[in-house]
Amino acid sequence: MADTIYIVLADDDADDRSFFEEAFNSTQLRYNLKMFNDGEELMNYLKAPDTVLPSIVFLDLNMPRKNGIECLKEIRDDKNLKNLSVAIYSTSSNSEDIHDTFVLGANIYITKPNNFRELVRVLHKVVTVNWQFHTANLNKETFLMTI
Repeated sequence: MADTIYIVLADDDADDRSFFEEAFNSTQLRYNLKMFNDGEELMNYLKAPDTVLPSIVFLDLNMPRKNGIECLKEIRDDKNLKNLSVAIYSTSSNSEDIHDTFVLGANIYITKPNNFRELVRVLHKVVTVNWQFHTANLNKETFLMTI
C-alpha cells in the first residue's frame, strides 16, 4: 500500500512503547509500526539487507546497549540510511540534548507528552510532514516541537 506510513520506534520503556502504539491506533492513519527495545536492535534491523526502510524513525535518547545519539550518528554516517527522517522522542528537555541532536542531523525533537490526546496530535503532525521539503528550511526554532 503506497499510502501506508512505515514507522519505527526504538525505546527501552515498555509502557512508553505501548502508549506510542495506542496513540497511533487513534490517529486514523494507515501505518505499519515496528518497535525495538534498544538502539542495537534498531540498527541491526535497519542494516539488514531485506529491510524495507521506514518513513520515519522515532528514537529515544536513553537506551541500553546503544543510545539514541549513537544511533543518530550511525544513521547519518551510513550511505543507505543517511536520508531517513529521524525524530528524537525523549523525556529529556535538556538544552544540550536538543542542541546535540540538532547538530547531528535529527529532523525534529519531541519531548514525550504525558497527555494521551497531545501525543496523538503530535504523532499525527510529525508523520504527515513531508520531511523531504521541510528539512530544506530546518532551523533551530522549528526543530523542537513544543507541546
